[in-house]
Amino acid sequence: MPLSGFIGAGDWGITERGVCTDKKARGEIVLFLTPDMKAFQQAAKDNAAKLLAEGRDNTDLASRTVVGKTFALTALKTATAVSLVDPPNSDLRILSCNPDVFVPEGFKKEKALVEGCFLTDYVNSPDGQGSPHRGAVRDPSTEGAAKPGQPSTGSLGLPSAGSIAELKKLVSPHTVDCTSMKVTDEQVQSIDYMPVVDGPASAWGVEQRAVCGQLGGEQRAHNLNWLDTVSDMKTLQTKAKAAQLADLKDDGRLKATASKLLVGTNIAVETNNASVRRGLYQLQFLYLNCETGFTAPAGYRLEKAQVEGCVLTNYERPS
Repeated sequence: MPLSGFIGAGDWGITERGVCTDKKARGEIVLFLTPDMKAFQQAAKDNAAKLLAEGRDNTDLASRTVVGKTFALTALKTATAVSLVDPPNSDLRILSCNPDVFVPEGFKKEKALVEGCFLTDYVNSPDGQGSPHRGAVRDPSTEGAAKPGQPSTGSLGLPSAGSIAELKKLVSPHTVDCTSMKVTDEQVQSIDYMPVVDGPASAWGVEQRAVCGQLGGEQRAHNLNWLDTVSDMKTLQTKAKAAQLADLKDDGRLKATASKLLVGTNIAVETNNASVRRGLYQLQFLYLNCETGFTAPAGYRLEKAQVEGCVLTNYERPS
C-alpha cells in the first residue's frame, strides 16, 4: 500500500514503521514503534491543533489512531479499530486530541500523556460502524423530570401533538410534504408505498389518520406518508411489532416498499422514505425496531418501547 500519507520513521518519536493486514476486515494496519510515547502524543496534539486552526473541525472526531505503551498504529478500517480496543479488557486505546469528541456512557475516557488529548476505548464513526452500544436501554419514564432547559436524564424526549392539524404543522413542509393531505379512515396504499397500519385504524390504537402525498389516479401514487394521532400507543406498537416480525421472517429484511413506524408520545408517522425519516429523527421521533438482538452503535438513542422485545431508536442498519 502507498505509505506517503503516513508519518515515517524519524518523526513523532517513531523509530520503525511497518504494515500488516486485517484479513477479517480487509483493511491494512500501519504500525509505528514509538519508544517515546509522550513525544508521539505531543506531535499528534500539535498536528490536530494546526488542522483545527485551519477550520477542519472534524479532525480526530473519528480517530483510528490506536496506542499502547511503546507503539501506535493506524487502522484503515473502522472495524479493525473496534476489534483492537474491544472487548473492554483490551489495554489498547484510541488517541484523540479534539476536545469536542463525545464519549458515550459505558466507555472509558482516560488522561493521555499530554494535556489536551485523551485515551478511550470508544471508536466513533459517522457511518454507524463504530463501537457498539454499551449502555443500558434508557427508560425515560423512570428517570425523573427534566431540568430547566434540559431533557430528562438520558432522553431528549419524544414529540407530541393534540390533533392531525398540529401534527401536520410539526412535520410539514420541511420534513414531510403535506401540500396534498387527505384525512381518512379508508385504507390508502400503493404498490410502492405500504403503510404500517393495515386495516381499520381504530383497531391499531390510532385515533385519527391522514395520508400526505399524491394518491393514485391517472398517474401512479408517489411520495406517500401517513400521519397518525394515537390514543393507545401500546396497541399500535404491539401490532406494528407483529407486522415487522412477519416481514422479517422471509429474508431478515423489511421490504423496501414497507413503511417504518416512527413514534412520538401520542403521534406517529409511517414512511419508507429514508430522507423523511432522517428529518423526523431531528424532530425527536424514534423508530420502533423489533429485530431480535438489535442494538445501536454508541452515540445513537436507544430507548425502551411500550412492547417487550422492541426498542425505540434513531439508528438504522445500513441497507
